[in-house]
Formats: sequence, structure tokens, C-alpha cells
Amino acid sequence: MNLIKREIEDYRILLRNVPSFVIALFCVSVIMMNLLANKEFVSMKYLALDCGFALSWISFLCMDMICKRFGAKAAAKISILAMAINVCACAIFWLISLAPGKWGEFYATGDMAVNDALNATFGGSWYVVLGSSIAMVCAAICNSTVNHTIAKRLKIKGFKAFALRSYVSTSIGQFVDNFVFATIVSLHFFGWTWTQVICCSITGAVMELLCEVIFSPMGYRVSERWEKEHVGEQYLKYKEVAAEA
Repeated sequence: MNLIKREIEDYRILLRNVPSFVIALFCVSVIMMNLLANKEFVSMKYLALDCGFALSWISFLCMDMICKRFGAKAAAKISILAMAINVCACAIFWLISLAPGKWGEFYATGDMAVNDALNATFGGSWYVVLGSSIAMVCAAICNSTVNHTIAKRLKIKGFKAFALRSYVSTSIGQFVDNFVFATIVSLHFFGWTWTQVICCSITGAVMELLCEVIFSPMGYRVSERWEKEHVGEQYLKYKEVAAEA
């Protein structure tokens, strides 16, 4: 019970200290990337990308920023929160898909199949939600742990240090995310082979990493500003006291 109380208190202080814009951006990106994953971007025998990759890098960049300032545990906790909110959003989408009535696109086309397709898209499938949730949690823990581990061993500072720890952790984290999802969902429900699972996990991670490389300078500047403005001092002091206790 004491452990549970400490973790709840840790969560409460953490949510008060991490900038609300970053938490909101994190949560929205997770919800949107899972929704956009319903549309394929590239589909070949050994290369498959869905449109979710266009936003998945945002959640990993947010994780890297939070990890740099608040630590790996904090980044993992915010990731779990974002995934929990995503599950709630999926549940709402599913309930709305069951509601009577027609989507606006039906009146533009007059085709009932379009209405059914939109209900199916927003309603989703339980195994897709389950697979994406497990994959995201595994990737978040992996990304945060690798990022923090590399940071403790680096002797360089500045953007080079941020880039190195972010790029390595994101590469591994994105691969874990894609691999776990493909293993749970694509392999068993979509008929993929293990070769497709591995190849698509690698290519997806590479594409998502390239997106983060482009925007990582912005993430570094934001995290540096947090340090200069002493953002999150209350949580960092709380961690120090808890570590000494």
C-alpha cells in the first residue's frame, strides 16, 4: 500500500510539473497515429507502412524531451498515461460507431457502404487496440530506459549528446513498437510471415527515425529552455527526497 501511495503521489506531482502542452501533444499524437494506422501508405511484399508513421515520431520525441529533463521513469509514466487515454478514446469511437445515424459523407455519396466503412474504421477491432496498446507500452519502457542508460555514459554534452541518445533509443523503441504490434496483430490476423514482420519492423523504424531527425533540434531547444527556466523543479526535488528516504 505504501508503494502504491508513493507512485500515486509521484504521478500527481509529475503531471503538475511536465508542461501541459507536451502532455496534450503526446496524447493527441498517440490517438491520431492509431487512427491513421487504418490507412496504408506503402504496401509491398517486404515493405509496408501505414499513415500512422507520419505522427508516431511525435510521441517518441516527446518521450526523449521528458526523459532528458525528468528521467526515464517519468517518460514511461507519461507514455502509459497517453496509452490509457488512447484506449478511452477508442472506446468512445466504438460506442459512437454503434450509434444510429449516418456520417456526413453518406449524404455526399448516397452510398450506405461508405457509412458502414466509416463505422468500421472508427469502431476499430479489439485486437488492433490491444496490439497497439501493448506495443506502445513496451516501446515506451524500452525507449526511455535506453535513452537514460546512454545519457549516463556519455561524456559529451549539448545537442550532440541529445541527438545520440535520442536517435539510438528511438531506433530501438520504434523497432520494438512495430515488431510487437506486427507479431500480435499482423502475424496472427493479417496472415503475415515472420520475414514480413521483421522487414517491415525495420523499414518502419527507419522511416520514423528520419522524421525525428528532422525535428530533434526543436525538441532539444525546448528541453534546454525547461532547464534554464527551472521547469519541473518540484518533481526533481521530490525524486531526490524519495531516493534518499
